[in-house]
Amino acid sequence: MTSQLPPRETDHYTQLADAAVVTTRALLAARENITDTINARAMMCLHGPAGVGKTLAANVCLRELERTRGEEVCRIAFRARPTARAVRHELFAALGLPGEPPRRPSEFDRLLLDSLAARPRTLVVDEAQWLNRETFEYFRFVWDHPYSQIAIIFAGGEGAHSVLRKEPMLSSRIFIWQHITKLTLEEVQQVIPLYHPIWARTDPEDIAFADRHAAHGNFRNWARLTAHTLTALQRTGRANPDQETLRWAFSRLG
Repeated sequence: MTSQLPPRETDHYTQLADAAVVTTRALLAARENITDTINARAMMCLHGPAGVGKTLAANVCLRELERTRGEEVCRIAFRARPTARAVRHELFAALGLPGEPPRRPSEFDRLLLDSLAARPRTLVVDEAQWLNRETFEYFRFVWDHPYSQIAIIFAGGEGAHSVLRKEPMLSSRIFIWQHITKLTLEEVQQVIPLYHPIWARTDPEDIAFADRHAAHGNFRNWARLTAHTLTALQRTGRANPDQETLRWAFSRLG
């Protein structure tokens, strides 16, 4: 089985060297929620603002399930509002079905349903905020089939929750809703020193200063800030970040 999850080195924004996956409350909750959803062959919605670690949390948890229990993960994503036809074709590709896609929708549906009934799988639908009634209805149709063996993880931005809630036939079937939010200052002080070696030797007051003025509890912001702070340390020859180097890094963040 070839994993459809992205490689570990792409987990961190800018593929930051020496960055670690840190165990936050959100990550622990995602691990539990995703596991319970898959055990129940149910559907889950993982949503939140950009940059807070939704995709990373899902990838880390699903890789672990692939490794420990052989869970087959199929991943699809949309960058614009798709049609049911587009969903059929994305599923055809994600499932690795041979040959050419059927031309008739009824034949296409039968092929997909037979494949989804063949063995257990988890389907990750990324950027779920782009989905609409037609496509949500299609996902409900394939999941509702009595012989289907799929779990579905809908992951998306803040709009994903709102869009799903507008479709009662589907939202009533969502097993778990998880909203991932930005880190509190307390969490920042706990996890950022573990996130990258430069923060392990930084004064906690300076970490709080960086979060207050630039990162705002957002992991993607912390990744960008870390990359620019590393550049500042290399160019100044300083061993540890201080407020002067941090202000220089802030100036690059707009």
